Amino acid sequence: MDVVQRVHIVPLGYEFDRILEPIRNQRADLVYLLTDDGHMVSSADYHEELLAGLESTARRVETKPCDLADVYAVLGEVTTLAAKHAGDDVRVNVSGAGTTAAIGATMACMDVATDATPYYVEPESYTVEGSAEPVSAGVEETVELPSYPIESPTRDQIAIMTFLADPVEHDERFRTTDPKKKDLIAYAESEGLSFLADRPNTTEKGKFRVLRTKIIEPLERDGYVTERKVGRRHLVELTEQGENACRAFAHKLRYGDSDGS
Repeated sequence: MDVVQRVHIVPLGYEFDRILEPIRNQRADLVYLLTDDGHMVSSADYHEELLAGLESTARRVETKPCDLADVYAVLGEVTTLAAKHAGDDVRVNVSGAGTTAAIGATMACMDVATDATPYYVEPESYTVEGSAEPVSAGVEETVELPSYPIESPTRDQIAIMTFLADPVEHDERFRTTDPKKKDLIAYAESEGLSFLADRPNTTEKGKFRVLRTKIIEPLERDGYVTERKVGRRHLVELTEQGENACRAFAHKLRYGDSDGS
């Protein structure tokens, strides 16, 4: 029988008590610290003290490189770690590294495929802005945040978007930067994507219909792809929002969707 671990994911900014106390109080087994360079900041004495406190509390502490100034980088790292620990009790501290990291971490927990609980730590006091580090002291309260579930792209949709980002890189047969729908179908079949693999007897015309209903139309509605006509060709193109979605949900190519697909 697998043992459920208490896992905490924490973007590390200029905090001390707001990071350590919840982990200590909830007796975390494993802590992931998201830092800009993947290491504790050695020049900050209180970071060294924080690491010592974490290591004396949790069974294991790991640091992960993450651009904390990039919402989608934080979102992607949190969803990836949560997917890695499916079945564990995963909690995410959204108050450890400022507004941008907080938004990314909160969005990650809103994804219905991410079974993680976000929490916010209210400090007892703040320092005068820019005057000292850490920027707050004490813990007044730790609050679990309400969940407002959102639907993220499916694994098949992420695979198609990742292919659209660079067709040649994913399959040397494709020598164009403007893949057509038949290229998407060929790629889906070569990768065994479920939207076609689950329909082995589908006609060629039927494959185009399934591609449209299961992949293109949902992605168009969410602003991840656009479709334009060039002569007789209908080209599907990835938008900037689609590129960000690929970064945020890349873990699905490795771990699949929450239902295992």
